[in-house]
Amino acid sequence: MNPKDLRIVFMGTPEFAVPSLKALVEGGYQVVAVVTTPDKPAGRGRKLHESDVKIAARELGLPILQPEKLRDEAFVEELRALKPDLGIVIAFRMLPEVVWAMPRLGTFNLHASLLPQYRGAAPINWAIIHGDTETGVTTFLLNHEIDKGAIVGQLRLPIGERDTIGTMYEKLMTAGTGLVLDTVDRLAAGEVKPIEQAHIDEDTLRPAPKIFKEDCRIDWSWSGVRIVNFVRGLSPYPAAWTPIYKEGVEESSAKILFATFEKADHGLACGTVESDGRATLKVACSDGWICIEEIQMAGKRAMPVKELLLGLRDLHTLKMSL
Repeated sequence: MNPKDLRIVFMGTPEFAVPSLKALVEGGYQVVAVVTTPDKPAGRGRKLHESDVKIAARELGLPILQPEKLRDEAFVEELRALKPDLGIVIAFRMLPEVVWAMPRLGTFNLHASLLPQYRGAAPINWAIIHGDTETGVTTFLLNHEIDKGAIVGQLRLPIGERDTIGTMYEKLMTAGTGLVLDTVDRLAAGEVKPIEQAHIDEDTLRPAPKIFKEDCRIDWSWSGVRIVNFVRGLSPYPAAWTPIYKEGVEESSAKILFATFEKADHGLACGTVESDGRATLKVACSDGWICIEEIQMAGKRAMPVKELLLGLRDLHTLKMSL
């Protein structure tokens, strides 16, 4: 079957899904509807916020569905009326079977990891936090279990030493777009032999749970490599952070956005701060120094550490751990 004749329902919410949606439309694929989250109040004015996917869908002139509940009979009937051949999900909610099983060719999901590793909400973050040198994107057919459906396609990408969640997000978003189109073409041609995620020792897998603020605090007693990877895996958002103590009292906090590691036997307490007052700001960890390159003090904008040091005084009184 010609892939351009498939009636596709696209489901997604954030920016990560937008390039794939645009590529489908610009490539002449038949997207008959876009399903995204309802508008939600956000910000100080509590104005209704539209998802990135909704904004893109409106610009592309596509029908938009925003169900509060995916099992709602009215929504399910709307989908049935569209007679979908294929469903595509990118960064959306967990779907009930009545939705994912409806299209004739099923529904596939784009996931930002090399499944079965890093099942969960934050796969890119955790791959970097664990110091992996490779990641990728996977398309798989939805079933009853989260991220455990049969794998259709994968594409591998290296993780560089200075890559962060920010840079890898962009790279995987681009790579995922190509994989989505390839998956549609192969499914239409009947060329897919899905690989079941079966007979896997679950103990060998790393999960990728959602990350909360309390998970982002730096422990300066960790090794330098672990801290650097932790910072990279959370930069620029939600960002690794540390309290700042002055003469034993917690005075403020800071987000560490990029840092490197310098191995050393300093004999100092972890969290001790040292600086030349001009260009370098170092924090003692268990096996050396964390050399901070970019930082954001509470209530301030992010800046290179050299810029911060122009206005920072009394460095000898500061610590980042008690």
